[in-house]
Amino acid sequence: MRTHATAQLIGDRTHQCDATATATGPDGTRAYVLLDGIGSTQEVRDWTRTAARRLARSAAYHGDAETGLRTQYDRYAADALWVSQPDACAVVAVTAGRWLTIAWCGDVRAYLLVRGTALRLTQDHNLRRVSPPSDLHGGGDRNVVTSCLGAPETDQAVKDRYGHPAIETTTRLLEDSRLLLASDGAYEPLEDAGRNVSDFLVGEPGETARHFVSAAVDTARAVPDPFADNATVLIADLKPAT
Repeated sequence: MRTHATAQLIGDRTHQCDATATATGPDGTRAYVLLDGIGSTQEVRDWTRTAARRLARSAAYHGDAETGLRTQYDRYAADALWVSQPDACAVVAVTAGRWLTIAWCGDVRAYLLVRGTALRLTQDHNLRRVSPPSDLHGGGDRNVVTSCLGAPETDQAVKDRYGHPAIETTTRLLEDSRLLLASDGAYEPLEDAGRNVSDFLVGEPGETARHFVSAAVDTARAVPDPFADNATVLIADLKPAT
């Protein structure tokens, strides 16, 4: 039985600039990646697809999400110093032995469904996090990201400006669970409508992934001044190594 699946819809954009990738290391380490390209052009689409594959291979090779992402972040950051290039929000999850590691930059998210409850493992890198809503103002623009793959800023430079490093990570003891990686076009419409992510994570991975992105796009189009972003998810059923 297939244990992971991806699904995506283009929404109302001209190009599908999200991308997913997976890779397996020689020791069975498994890497899952989702990138959300910034912009809507063929150049962004092609760059994001290549970057997703590179990141998956890097994370699987190193057996660690942070090392895999940092290796690619530094590579693209060096390129950005001398040539203009696209960029993308990125999240990578790695299962290695009894551990699950997550690393991200940008506002793509990772959730873990454990015993029916969806736990959010990431914090968004955007201006909404930097300036949360309050009684005095509506908060920062959640569509302006504060870190992404392809940017030249160092961890310290991002932290000095926004209060968080360019790359953040988390580690969990692996247990029977379901992993969700999601672009903002997939999770935001459901979150805005007050829907629980866990309600969309039940069923066979392929069918569940397709239903998730369809619900996201339909929900985004059911509001005043509708606009449906690219919606992409990767769903994987995880088990600890025996």
